[in-house]
Amino acid sequence: MKLPAGKVPPEILKGIIFRNLGTKRKEVTIEPSQGLDGAVIEVGDKSLVTSMDPITGALNRIGWLAVNVNANDVATFGVQPAFLSSCLLLPENTTEETVSTISRQIDMGAKELGIAVIGGHSETTPNLAFPIVVGCCMGLTERGHYVTAQGARTGNMLILTKSAGMEGTAILAADRHTQLMERIGRADLKKAEEFFKRISVVKEAILAFRTGHVRAMHDPTEGGVAGGIHELADASSVGFKVYGDRIPIAVETLKVCKFFGIDPLQLTASGSLLIAVEKVFADEVLETLRNSGIAAAVIGELLSSPEKRLVVREDGEVEKLVRPVSDHLWAALKR
Repeated sequence: MKLPAGKVPPEILKGIIFRNLGTKRKEVTIEPSQGLDGAVIEVGDKSLVTSMDPITGALNRIGWLAVNVNANDVATFGVQPAFLSSCLLLPENTTEETVSTISRQIDMGAKELGIAVIGGHSETTPNLAFPIVVGCCMGLTERGHYVTAQGARTGNMLILTKSAGMEGTAILAADRHTQLMERIGRADLKKAEEFFKRISVVKEAILAFRTGHVRAMHDPTEGGVAGGIHELADASSVGFKVYGDRIPIAVETLKVCKFFGIDPLQLTASGSLLIAVEKVFADEVLETLRNSGIAAAVIGELLSSPEKRLVVREDGEVEKLVRPVSDHLWAALKR
């Protein structure tokens, strides 16, 4: 089986990767599973949350993105990210200036979030076309004081912050600037590029967690909001019904996606946060977020049957929500 670009398909994760996890250790209380953003290790009276992600396909801000995307995963546990290790894989003939640029980007992103860069590795790697930055982020909390994507329950409301496809929109606006300028215009293209500034979900994740009403959170990245909803449902063994007209999509994202002929719900979506919350507390969580300047909307509810993965279209038609095979960013970058 030839794998698609991007994330390894769920059946490969379950059938191969999750069956080869080394030694079982009692300190690992949350281990790898479909839909989880990271792991939890118990150390004395503390819980250590750790997560790892690479940044590929983004030529601009690659170091800054590596910090923020990894920090987002830790924050989905309701835990403040604190430490980062990074691995820089660089094409042959990379200049010192490139190394300096990426390092300064990592430094800037880490300082913005109060994260210490504690180590890593850097090398030039044969046959690479572009740099790759892999990050491992960690955060400490009181033992057991966190949520996971496994905690959602039937009847929970599903909240989405900000809007769909923001990271993919920003990447395409930056990397395909000349192409898009002719069709979209300078003003909208500039707004699209500025979506980078909204990629962090640390603030909203911590705010939501502190309400005490959150059952689960998930950071939709590759595969977009559509993929993220499926992953949260996988983790919690629930189904869902979401409403297409309630999922916020920025005008700039719609224009970029129309140009490349891609689906905004299947476009990499760092910057958005999925939150499962008990129905009676949904308004309180929304108010908390909005009072801090974070846009948020209830986009659906969770169902008892894991097989029911539904989207209600604007005309009222109900159909299965597509599960992305590969993020639509990859298709756009080939054009």
